[in-house]
Amino acid sequence: MNPSTPTSSARFVLPALRKDEVSGATSEIFEEMRWSRTLLAGTMIGLGVIGFIYGDFALVWQRIPMEQLPARRLFAYLFAAIELATGFGLLFERFFRLSVGVLTAFLLIWVVLLKLPAVVAVPGMEATWLGFGEIAVIFTGAWILWSSAAGGEQGFLRFANGASGVRYARLLFALSLPMIGLSHFIYSAQTAAFVPVWLPYKLGWAYLTGAGSIAACVAILFGVVPRLAATLEAAMLTIITLLVWGLGLFAKPGDRTQWTAFFISMAIAAGAWVVAASYQRCAWFALASRSARSARSEAD
Repeated sequence: MNPSTPTSSARFVLPALRKDEVSGATSEIFEEMRWSRTLLAGTMIGLGVIGFIYGDFALVWQRIPMEQLPARRLFAYLFAAIELATGFGLLFERFFRLSVGVLTAFLLIWVVLLKLPAVVAVPGMEATWLGFGEIAVIFTGAWILWSSAAGGEQGFLRFANGASGVRYARLLFALSLPMIGLSHFIYSAQTAAFVPVWLPYKLGWAYLTGAGSIAACVAILFGVVPRLAATLEAAMLTIITLLVWGLGLFAKPGDRTQWTAFFISMAIAAGAWVVAASYQRCAWFALASRSARSARSEAD
């Protein structure tokens, strides 16, 4: 370091956005995301099939702000077609880049047009933040897949693809987790009601899972074992999906709500698994402060 350069001029960068925290999260780790992208593909295919069967949107998760939407069924089929086509496209290398690009744009529209207006209209209602956070997590998974497939920061969207896109997607993922976690506290009674009857301390499980999402947010934001945090969050969301909605499919195999909730919940888990996969080249117990010191030592 140049002695004439004051150390106080160093600019603080949130650990989640530091370049040395990405650890090769571009096309190099594309194949390492095979399992998580397959899971995301399966959930999109499931939602698309349900959309075609019922000729409708995904219930409360795709609630249309307009009560009397012209050609509502046509738009519902369009949504289902996009979900189905992009889901299958994620499974084949030949169609992957196009499919993940369309899916990322579709999920962005879903977040901005169907979820953000409710947050703006009723910011004091946690349920609106919950709805936004859930779909945002799915979006971050698609965003990371798209950024990784891009292979580098390029074009007028260079800030949103390549390694930079992965970092910003992780940031959005982390910020979305408290929206989900806080709902377990604010709506604790409703959350506890979803806990299987054979599990004791239902309220305790509601609080524990909510705290887990908030803890994962803090860990990822500040670079404290981010790979472990993202993986544990993804595992927790998967277990919740299987226990709450998966088991319910056996009790109500013909129930539309049960199937829709299962695929939406598993899509949220899939988004989290993609985020976790983007940390594949990070050590399980990596610390941002240690990485930052290493970077400064190399600079010196």
